[in-house]
Amino acid sequence: MTTHYRLYYAPDNASLIVRLALEELGLPYKTSLVGRATGGQTAPDYLALNPHGLIPTLDTPDGPIFETGAILLWLADTHGALAPAPADPDRATFLKWLFFTSNTLHANLRMLFYPRKYAGTEPAAQIALRAQTKANLLTHLARLDDLAATQAPVLGGIPLTMLDLYVCACLRWMALYPEGETAWFSLARTPHLARLAARIEQRHSVKRAIRAEGLGPKPFTAPSIATPPEGSPN
Repeated sequence: MTTHYRLYYAPDNASLIVRLALEELGLPYKTSLVGRATGGQTAPDYLALNPHGLIPTLDTPDGPIFETGAILLWLADTHGALAPAPADPDRATFLKWLFFTSNTLHANLRMLFYPRKYAGTEPAAQIALRAQTKANLLTHLARLDDLAATQAPVLGGIPLTMLDLYVCACLRWMALYPEGETAWFSLARTPHLARLAARIEQRHSVKRAIRAEGLGPKPFTAPSIATPPEGSPN
């Protein structure tokens, strides 16, 4: 099959979720590193693909797609896998939790990691934002754990969905970042998500992503800072 996808990525960034999906689907693709350390996401060539200057972007025969949730849903529907089909009765449940993860959980992670962008330069405002965001994330995780406990066929790894991959990547980042400020997070508090993470990180698709981005042997259950062969996770 001719390669017709190109993933614009940075190691251990949101593009990891898309890489996991491409690997799980067994699709041929190429990658282009977006060097965050040198401002690659704001370079004119990249902005021509993604005017928001965010990572990831997936270049496809239909043109470039940005926004992680949109990429995942487009891939699932295009290739008929990793999501309930439009006529499936589980489709509505999948969609609402996929967009909850993208629009709420992942958005809160950005607030936690980059408080200056949301609270300004005042340290006290950043501290307050981080504290509230951590509390919000604990609530979000508890709700996702409750969903996984129901054995709903949208989160739990059987059958595997895009939501499983997305949530596991978010669990990784909560355990790692911001460095020195992760005591609030414990995977043990969400046992159903912990079992999901342990199951997913054994998949061959995940192991290929581990090699590509230097994620370490247990990227979701016992993560370490990535040591990628190119680029930087920060």
